[in-house]
Amino acid sequence: MQRYFANQDHNRFHIEGDDFHHIVRVMRMNMGEQIICVNKDQQAAICTIEEITDEQVAAKVVQWIEEASELPIHVTIVSGLPKGDKLEWIIQKGTELGAKLFIPFTSARSVIKWDGKKAEKKLIRWNKIAKEAAEQSHRQTIPKVMDPINIKQLIQLGQSYDAKLIAFEEEAKIGEASIFAKTLDTMETGQSLLIVFGPEGGLSTEEVNQLKEQGFHCCGLGPRILRTETAPLYALSAVSYHYELLR
Repeated sequence: MQRYFANQDHNRFHIEGDDFHHIVRVMRMNMGEQIICVNKDQQAAICTIEEITDEQVAAKVVQWIEEASELPIHVTIVSGLPKGDKLEWIIQKGTELGAKLFIPFTSARSVIKWDGKKAEKKLIRWNKIAKEAAEQSHRQTIPKVMDPINIKQLIQLGQSYDAKLIAFEEEAKIGEASIFAKTLDTMETGQSLLIVFGPEGGLSTEEVNQLKEQGFHCCGLGPRILRTETAPLYALSAVSYHYELLR
């Protein structure tokens, strides 16, 4: 059953924009067919389409659904700006795996430099990817993709998190294997975890030292060196296993 995030008005959901187009033009749904709608409070309901106009679809709630599809802790992925469409891949698959927030990071070794002229279009596209992935994976909320930040902004942002880690390949090379697991062991439901990942060339020593001075901890992600687009997915999978399958 198709899922859409929509505005709720009493016992009705109103679907507009791209989702309206998807229902009417792509799926070619008719009145009487059922969809799942999710409101801003992360509540999902089975709904029946009862009205289709030129601009919106109205769907009536038939039954509210009890769901628990969000990770028990809030995970933010900070990615050093990578080349090509790698960030889009991280956002799409990271959403499927439960990330709460994505933040691009203008690292010293990022080959791609942030183009302010194209910023708005890129942010719209990234957030659209997150929304579609959230619908496909039956999330209860849509992860947000923020504007890229620099090292100073990252340090400031980290002050509001319960735990903050740096996935650092040099730690993997020397066999560090406990910090990530120990961090997860100490965290409780509802707490927040921020994990920083470097671009293709990795984080610079200076960046790592600056972050460590502000309470970030370096960790390895197993004995293998992972690509910039693979490491965040590994970390999210480990979080899911630890909190959702192991317990």
